[in-house]
Amino acid sequence: MSTLSRIFCYTARYRGRAILAFLLAVSGTLLVLVMPAMTQRFIDDIIPNKKWDAIWPTALLAVGAIALRQVIFTARMLSNNSFEQVVVHDLRRELYDKIQRLPMRWFDNQPTGDIMTRVGSDVPAIEKVIVDSIDQALSGVLQFVIVLGWMLYQHVGLTLITLAPMPFVALATWIYSRRNEARYRAASEASSSLNSMLHDNIAGIRQIKAYTVEPQELLRFDRTSTKVQQAQLTVAKANAMTWPSVSLIAESGIVAMLGAGAYWVLRGEIEQGTVIGFLVAWGFLFDPLSRINPLTQTFVSGVVAGKRVFSILDLHDEPNLTEGLRPDTLKGYVQFENVGFSYADKAPTVSGINVEALPGQTIAFVGPTGAGKSTLLNLLTRFYECDEGRILIDGTPLTELSKEWLRDNIGYVTQESFLFNASIRENLVLAKPDATDEELWAVLTAANADGFVRRLDEGLDSVAGERGTKLSGGERQRLSIARALLKNPPILLLDEATSAVDNETEKLIQQALDRLRSQRTSFVIAHRLSTVRDAHLICVMERGRIIESGRHEELLAEGGLYARLASTGFKEEKKPAVVEA
Repeated sequence: MSTLSRIFCYTARYRGRAILAFLLAVSGTLLVLVMPAMTQRFIDDIIPNKKWDAIWPTALLAVGAIALRQVIFTARMLSNNSFEQVVVHDLRRELYDKIQRLPMRWFDNQPTGDIMTRVGSDVPAIEKVIVDSIDQALSGVLQFVIVLGWMLYQHVGLTLITLAPMPFVALATWIYSRRNEARYRAASEASSSLNSMLHDNIAGIRQIKAYTVEPQELLRFDRTSTKVQQAQLTVAKANAMTWPSVSLIAESGIVAMLGAGAYWVLRGEIEQGTVIGFLVAWGFLFDPLSRINPLTQTFVSGVVAGKRVFSILDLHDEPNLTEGLRPDTLKGYVQFENVGFSYADKAPTVSGINVEALPGQTIAFVGPTGAGKSTLLNLLTRFYECDEGRILIDGTPLTELSKEWLRDNIGYVTQESFLFNASIRENLVLAKPDATDEELWAVLTAANADGFVRRLDEGLDSVAGERGTKLSGGERQRLSIARALLKNPPILLLDEATSAVDNETEKLIQQALDRLRSQRTSFVIAHRLSTVRDAHLICVMERGRIIESGRHEELLAEGGLYARLASTGFKEEKKPAVVEA
């Protein structure tokens, strides 16, 4: 009930629409009395008294009432659908907004497919609860009460006999609702797992094809799909066992009513028209009961979906996302003071990190894969928070700054070169929404990306494809660099920014980055000697710690890990194994 009450709290924002839906439901439901009343009049009055002149007026009145009821029904459907779409839009928007404000640790442990299921499937399931409760449950209850009142007015004893099966129907429905929530939850979770696997396999289709593991992945998909099938069948079996029994109990009431009605007619206590009227009214009385099966399924699945959605809405936002200091200027003086961090309470990813970057300096991090280089950049952007120590910018701890302000002042080019499935223009203006075409072409030129963009059929309006798949790795990387150039931030983070381009393109991009870095504090991660040679400070990392630091010539002279890296893989090779630009 608490979940249902939370769902209906969203309808309270639109009281006018809710009141209109209620009034249309009441007025339309009142007209259900026309058929039993008209039937009774024909049987008990018009036919016995041979009122020829009353046949057509009575029939036309009945048709008019039925037509009016259908007009009201149409208006009710249009009003309800508009109402619920507005409410569901609010819920969907609130859920998406909440997801965007959650910390990165939550995304690390949440499958993408499950998130998509909650937005794409669970919200529509909640939508059905809102629609059906207004259009079906509310009108059903009103119809039951109105018809019941008419029947009690006609004959109390016959009404009570008609209602005799009701307690058993209510008991069966209550038991079904209590037991079936777990079944619907299992079915929802199985579907979520299937969506997660499907998302991963589509995203990794190149790897599947490259390793020719289509049969194995089909088998894995088959096992996951079978779990969905079994969960859905469990729900279907419960429905198949419950609702025919409920119908049998409910329909036994009409037999009892006809038997008792015949008895009282023969005794002369009631007219035949009353029994016939009750027979017609029974259909309207138990019509709401015929909706119990789909309504109960809708409500149970909606409650399960609501719990999954509210479990996200109840999470705490990423702290200091908008709250915190917003200094007017940022010089770019960055300090790492004894910084330590670990993912999910595992062994420390980085520990004892002490680095100082003066405004305008370039700090390079080098070392083997898994040394913790990218983690330091994630800590600087506050995608994650330090477990130990602290990071300061211009003397202010990061924890006192607004994350929104901080990230607005940081340009970040990642290894992934992620592009959205939108136009090149839309991908670039993420950094500056009001950028002009002249500014876009300027940064594209600086990133050596203007040439291939001009060759595209639609230029800046060309669609990059999902994750930028319509472009080569080098092209995606240069667009990412152009986006960072457009942002023109005081602090620049480059995580393997030139890893996906050939030597010639890398030199051109390096020139642009050198110009960019000359006016801002930069942190660079690279496996190419040319990228870090001129850095003001090179930090050599291994197993989460800085084991060497200094300038290029100093580190070579020490003959340590940096010197070994420089003499082996950490250098420019004649034929680099990179993605062509």
